[in-house]
Amino acid sequence: MDREAYMAEALALAEEAAAAGEVPVGCVIAGPDGQIIGRGRNRREASGDATAHAEIEAIRNACAALDDWRLEGCTLFVTLEPCPMCAGAIINARIPTVVFGARDSLTGSCGSVIDLFCERYGHHPAVFPGVRREASAALLTDFFREKR
Repeated sequence: MDREAYMAEALALAEEAAAAGEVPVGCVIAGPDGQIIGRGRNRREASGDATAHAEIEAIRNACAALDDWRLEGCTLFVTLEPCPMCAGAIINARIPTVVFGARDSLTGSCGSVIDLFCERYGHHPAVFPGVRREASAALLTDFFREKR
């Protein structure tokens, strides 16, 4: 699959989140062989858990699939630029590549507010922003328009 196809999978999860009343963010992780080994979507409202972000759920799934906390050789695809917590989890899981859709001017930690991947941590993922940006941004805009 190419980046667009993986991001389409993440967008489908974001749509599920929106339908459940959650902020529409979806995430998939492709393993070293290209198979999707982790899926996640926001579940903060349903779980009452501030850490129930799409990336955290996908990372947990991928770690379980590989039976390893190291996700070396994997690629994370997420519809919204990761926040500081999720960027930290990506660093800790050693994910080498991050692809995201829309930028987040409030908490984006891959360049919008801060770039945690350029700090002096021991791991520095490659980042590819803007894949399916319009579709990712539209989901968020529509969701918040309906909330107001």
